[in-house]
Amino acid sequence: MKVEIWSDFVCPFCYIGKRRFEAALEQFPHRGEVEVVYRSFELDPEAKRDLPGDIHDMLASKYGMSREKAMSMNFNVGEQAQSVGLTYHFDKMKPTNTFDAHRLAHFAGRYGKSAEMTERLLRAYFTEGEHIGHADTLIALAAELGLDRDEVAGMLASDEGKSEVRSDEQEANALDVRGVPFFVINRKYAISGAQSSQVFAETLDKVWSEDHPLVYVNGADDQSADGYCEDGVCGVPPTADNKD
Repeated sequence: MKVEIWSDFVCPFCYIGKRRFEAALEQFPHRGEVEVVYRSFELDPEAKRDLPGDIHDMLASKYGMSREKAMSMNFNVGEQAQSVGLTYHFDKMKPTNTFDAHRLAHFAGRYGKSAEMTERLLRAYFTEGEHIGHADTLIALAAELGLDRDEVAGMLASDEGKSEVRSDEQEANALDVRGVPFFVINRKYAISGAQSSQVFAETLDKVWSEDHPLVYVNGADDQSADGYCEDGVCGVPPTADNKD
């Protein structure tokens, strides 16, 4: 089973949705056979690397609301984050352009560290208040995961990874993705938003059962015993409620 997750590193619900999905996956009996792939999505491709003000100012400006209203909304999101074990420090967050962070995530994927890099970038932004738009920050975060500093620096100084990010975004557009997080399972089922762990769990079970239907070695017709025992199968006697 393949689960593709489109998300952005400055999307608060992407981190929350990631945790809810992970909780469902942890309880999934066949989790060892699930491939999780992280895809790039920029909430604001035109965002500048360095932005004036803080996250409250940005939200207020973007949606035409007061700073107080923006702070209240962020507080509510922070409570949801706490419910899944995350700590958001909105006053420390540094809104920025995430294109280079996405390029880094793809670069890390070449070394089998896509999931680790995704988690590290999210924690750096939402919890630690790191500026993930700056090359020095990205290099340091990558080095923590064992990636070579010089290679990462060279990648960031070039156009490397650009095509991978744009390809993910083009796929998102083809799938009509309008917001993130966005989960696609086996390119058949889609889950939009940070849904509950139960929704993720039920969908995983549904997809698995459809891809792995039970095969009766003695023939499906033997399941139709009607109110008696025969050939090793005991049927339930018909009632007024289940008679045809």
